[in-house]
Amino acid sequence: MTGLLLALMAAYGVHLVFTSVAFGWRGVAPGPSAVRPRVATTWLAEAREVAFVAGVLALLGAAAGWIVFGGVVAPLASGVLVGITPVLGARARRERRREEAREAWPRLIDEIRIKATTLGRSLPQALLEVGPRAPDDLRPAFDAARREWLLTTDFEATLRVLKAGLDDATADAVCETLLIAHQIGGNEVDRCLEALHDDRVRDLQGRKDADARQAGARFARWFTLVVPIGMALVGLSIGDGRAAYGTPTGQVLVLVGLLLVALCWAWAGRIMRVPAERRVFTS
Repeated sequence: MTGLLLALMAAYGVHLVFTSVAFGWRGVAPGPSAVRPRVATTWLAEAREVAFVAGVLALLGAAAGWIVFGGVVAPLASGVLVGITPVLGARARRERRREEAREAWPRLIDEIRIKATTLGRSLPQALLEVGPRAPDDLRPAFDAARREWLLTTDFEATLRVLKAGLDDATADAVCETLLIAHQIGGNEVDRCLEALHDDRVRDLQGRKDADARQAGARFARWFTLVVPIGMALVGLSIGDGRAAYGTPTGQVLVLVGLLLVALCWAWAGRIMRVPAERRVFTS
C-alpha cells in the first residue's frame, strides 16, 4: 500500500513538472484554471478603475453644479449624473471590444477554411492555429481551448470551452457550425465554412450600414446636453442669476431639468442602439 501511494505521488509530481515546463501551468491542481479567473481578475481591475474615476468626476460635477446653481440639491444631482458617466463609458468600451471581435470573425473563418481545405489541416488544428492571430480579447479563450484539446482531443469539449470563454453569439454560431462540419467531414467542410463566412459578412455589413445611417442622429443627440447647459450658463446673466438658482423653487426646477436631460439622453441612446444577437447555443 505504501509503495502504491509513493508511486502515485511520484507520478503526480512528474505531471506537475511536465505541465509547468510544457504549458506554463502553475500551482498543484491537475489542470489550469481556464478562462474564468482571468476574466474575473480583469473585471475586478476594471471595476476598481471605474469606481475611482466615477468618484473623482462626481466631485468635479458637484463642484461645477455648486458654482453654477448654488444650493445643495442641484450640486448633488449634477455630481451623481456626472459620476455615472464612467459606468456608461465602460459599457461602451465593452461594446467596442465586441464589435472588434465581430469584425475579426470573417477573417478568422476564412483562414480556418484555407487551412482545412487547402493546407489539409484538421478543423480542430485549423481553429487553434488561428487563435494567436485573433484580437487580444479573444486569445485567452483560444488558449484555454488549446489546453482542453491537448488534454482530451475532444473537439466538442474544446468548443464548449471556447464558447464559455468568448461568451458571444457570433462565437456560438461559429463553434456550432465548425462542430457540424467536423462531424460531416468530406467536401461539405468547404461548403459549410463558405456559408458561415458569407453569413458573418452580411451581418457585419448590415450593422455597419445601420450605424452609418444613424450618424446624423448621433450628432444631434449631443444637443440634449449642449443646449440645456448653454441655457443654464446664459441664465447666470439674467435677473438674479445664480441667486435665483439657489432658491428652493430654483433648486427643484434645476433638479427636474437635470433629470429630463438625463432621461432624454438615455432614451435617445436606447432607440438608436442596434440590437445585439442573442446567444442560442449556450450549452
